[in-house]
Amino acid sequence: MNTFDTILQKLKDNFPGGEVTLENTSSQHIGHNARGMHLKTTIIFSGFEGKSTVEQHRMIHAVLKNEIGNEIHAITIQTSCN
Repeated sequence: MNTFDTILQKLKDNFPGGEVTLENTSSQHIGHNARGMHLKTTIIFSGFEGKSTVEQHRMIHAVLKNEIGNEIHAITIQTSCN
């Protein structure tokens, strides 16, 4: 399993029953010498109910804490509870 697939599976495992999409947008950032991937994720998860956007994003950052700054250079996050 490659790094992208590993990250996608990690998100799916940590937001069970949610709708998780992940897109590698690194090709849109060529030339600024970044290390790691640029990713975009959309997660629709009932567990976000009652949580602010900041809280939802913190949940995702917590799941990816080992990857952000290493395999992931930047991540764009969109969340919803429905």
